[in-house]
Amino acid sequence: MAEIHGTLNRLIKYGLENELIVDYDEIWVRNELMDLFHLTEWKEMPISACMMPKYPQSILDTLCDYAVEQGIIEDTAGNRELFDTKIMGKLTPSPSQVIDRFRETSEFSKEVATRKFYEFSQKTNYIRMDRIAKNVYWQVPTEYGDLEITINLSKPEKDPRDIERQKNIPSSSYPKCLLCYENVGYAGMGNHPARQNHRVLPFVLEEEKWYLQYSPYVYYNEHAIVFSREHRPMKISRDSFARITAFLEQIPHYFLGSNADLPIVGGSILSHDHYQGGNHEFPMAKAEIEEEVVFKGFEKVKAGIVKWPMSVLRISSPNREAIINLSDKILKIWREYSDENCGIYAYTGEEPHNTITPIGRRRGEAFEMDLVLRNNRRSEAHPLGIFHPHEVYHNIKKENIGLIEVMGLAVLPGRLKEELEIIREYLQEEKYLEKIKMDERVQKHYAWIASFPNSEIDLEKEVGRVFEHVLEDAGVYKRTEEGRRGLLRFVEAVNEN
Repeated sequence: MAEIHGTLNRLIKYGLENELIVDYDEIWVRNELMDLFHLTEWKEMPISACMMPKYPQSILDTLCDYAVEQGIIEDTAGNRELFDTKIMGKLTPSPSQVIDRFRETSEFSKEVATRKFYEFSQKTNYIRMDRIAKNVYWQVPTEYGDLEITINLSKPEKDPRDIERQKNIPSSSYPKCLLCYENVGYAGMGNHPARQNHRVLPFVLEEEKWYLQYSPYVYYNEHAIVFSREHRPMKISRDSFARITAFLEQIPHYFLGSNADLPIVGGSILSHDHYQGGNHEFPMAKAEIEEEVVFKGFEKVKAGIVKWPMSVLRISSPNREAIINLSDKILKIWREYSDENCGIYAYTGEEPHNTITPIGRRRGEAFEMDLVLRNNRRSEAHPLGIFHPHEVYHNIKKENIGLIEVMGLAVLPGRLKEELEIIREYLQEEKYLEKIKMDERVQKHYAWIASFPNSEIDLEKEVGRVFEHVLEDAGVYKRTEEGRRGLLRFVEAVNEN
């Protein structure tokens, strides 16, 4: 029994030291926790600073162990996650307190305000840093700059008992999805995560209510999601460019971009209108203009083709309306544009194929907008998408090329960590190709490894090269002279309208 009191004292001390609660809250939080753990007595125990972890997961794990022993929860991964989020909800300040704190800090520094909110989201365990730390990250030099690679290990494996239990949970339309505002403070259930420790910040974009939160899976610094109050589908339109630039006026040190609004070339959530942004300079943002162009009627807007494996037009101007208007014009022309010489068709019957992945940022006083041309057409040879990772690379990456990948950060599946380790071991042995071919865990990589002349393979570097090729696959205009002429024909089409 003493152990539970010691652990709860540590948790309260953690909350005080990390400014989740203040002295006036201490007794109230204590009583909330006593009720949660069915305790009728309290023991005050001294806690030294050296016993305090940076993040709360180790404390929460001990508390979950106790809850299992006492029959408060069943011992499954899902139940533990629901319960430890409930615990942290007792220490998480109210939404209004969080918003007030952000606004106060914003008055003297917006950069400090976002950094503090990001750190807060880690301290409340909404961003589970113990899981994020498992991710593997490296960079690979290419002709387009240093591409970033991450193997995502932060999403935990599902417990079979939780999967079985989910079958018996009645379906619910509240919240409608994982991005909805109604997730703030939501208790969760087997098929929907608990969010008692989740807080968001309100923004007004083009006279509409929008909110900023951080992704619980943070793939880069201050990985933010900006979502609409209304649950409505993603749609790239003039409003998208207006909202992106409106946000950049308020948070100028962030970039903000949107996934495309069509399947195959879009993101994983198309049902709720949202953007992704953050305080990180991606490889694409560092890429230079390789050929300047001029758009008729927008001669004062700097424009050009970006040196990038995908097809990117970059426009820049301190005039926000000019950026919105030109982006909208390019989008509208692209939606209807076909180029048979380059295999680009805007429609198959009534089905549209062309869209844009837009990314905005500030460069001093100027607004800079990257417009990535996308097409989601499929064929017999490429049933998952013509401008999608081709089958030869599916051993490394077969998922959609969404906003984050477009900008030069590969988010690769967790299975790759173990697979690369197994391959690395085989490369030290004789007849390594035979062994790879016979091992079910890594035989999908046989053709890839067999393409190298010998076993002296820098696997991380070669994974980066695969990602480079995957981005080239997703480019609608290829990095050839014919592709260059095709992209310039499209620029002319914009100027003729």
